[in-house]
Amino acid sequence: MREVRVDLPGNGYDILIGTGIEEAAVSFFTDADFSSRVLVISDTNVGKVYGEKAAELLRRAGKQPSLHLVPAGENSKSMEEAEHVYTKAISAGLDRKSAIVALGGGVVGDLAGFIAATYMRGVPFVQMPTSLLAQVDSSVGGKVAVNHRLGKNLIGAFYQPKRVFIDLSCLATLPKRELSTGLGEIVKYGVISDEAFFSYLETHCDSILAVQPEPMEHLVVRSCEIKAEVVTQDEKEAGLRAILNFGHTMGHAIEKETHYVRYNHGEAVAVGMMGAAYLSRELGLVGDAEVTRLRELLLRFSLPIQAEGCTEDGMMAAIFHDKKTIDGNVKWILMEGIGRVRAVTDMPENVVRKCMRMIISD
Repeated sequence: MREVRVDLPGNGYDILIGTGIEEAAVSFFTDADFSSRVLVISDTNVGKVYGEKAAELLRRAGKQPSLHLVPAGENSKSMEEAEHVYTKAISAGLDRKSAIVALGGGVVGDLAGFIAATYMRGVPFVQMPTSLLAQVDSSVGGKVAVNHRLGKNLIGAFYQPKRVFIDLSCLATLPKRELSTGLGEIVKYGVISDEAFFSYLETHCDSILAVQPEPMEHLVVRSCEIKAEVVTQDEKEAGLRAILNFGHTMGHAIEKETHYVRYNHGEAVAVGMMGAAYLSRELGLVGDAEVTRLRELLLRFSLPIQAEGCTEDGMMAAIFHDKKTIDGNVKWILMEGIGRVRAVTDMPENVVRKCMRMIISD
C-alpha cells in the first residue's frame, strides 16, 4: 500500500493507494470520530458491483450504513438530484458527525462532496473512487460541485475529504472507454508538471492499455503526488492551482455544447488540451514537436483530438459562462514545453477562434 499526503493546515489527509485496502478502511472508520449512521452515495452502475461490499465494510466498523444510488451519468450532478440526496440523508437520520462516503467516479464524488459540504453546514466526507479518472483527479483536492444548465461546476465549494481510499483492483473491470478518459487527465499531469512522467506514458503505452498492475500503480501514485503538491501550495485556486485547468477551458465548453452526453470528461479535456496546444504554438511558446508529441500520445490512448457537435460561437459563449472567467477575462493555461505551463489572459479573440476551428470536427 502506498500513501500520498495532502498536507493542508487543519485540513490535511492521506490518500491510500493499493489493492486489498479493506482492512485499512475498516480501521479508519472504527477509529474515526464519526456518528454511527453513514450515507454511502453511489450510482446505478457502480452501486450494483461495489455497494454491498462498501456497506459490509462499514458494518464491520460498527456503523449503520445507508446506500443511495443516483442515475449514472453527468446529469446527476444537479440541484434536483442533490435534493433527493438531502432527503435520503434526513430520512436516514444523519447528524452533524455522520460521514458521507462517495463510492464511484467523478460525478458521484463531486455530488457527494457537495452534499457533505452543505448538509447541516458540513459533515465528514470520505472518498472511495472506483474509476481511473476519479482516482487520479476528482477525488483529490476538495473541489466539489453540481452543474447548472448554463455551465459546469458553477455551484460548489472547496471541501476536503477526511481520507481517500483508492483500490487499484477496481481498474481491472473498467471498460476501455473509462480507462481512456482517466488517461486524459493523467496525460495532463505530464504536460503541466513532469516531462519524465510524460515520457513514461509514451514508453509504457501498451502495458498501460493492458492495465498491468505495476504501471497502473505508478500512474495513480504519481498523478496523486503531482495534484497533492499543487493543492498543498494553493488549496483554493488563488494562483498555482490554475495549472490543473490545462485543457479544461475548451473542454468544459465542449461538454456543455454537447449536453454532457456525447463526450465524457477526459475525452473533452483531451480535445481541450489540443486546443490549448494550438494556442501555445500560435503564441510561439512551443513548436510543432511538442504539439505532435501530445497529439500522438492522446491518439495512442484512444482519446479524441477533435470534437463533433460543437460550434465556434457556442463554445465562445460557454467559455464566458465558465467559473474560471473573471470580469470577462479568460485565464488560459498554455504549454511552454512538455512539463511546463503558464497562464495567459490577453489572448486575441481571432487566435482563439482559429484554434477552436482546428478542434471542431466538420
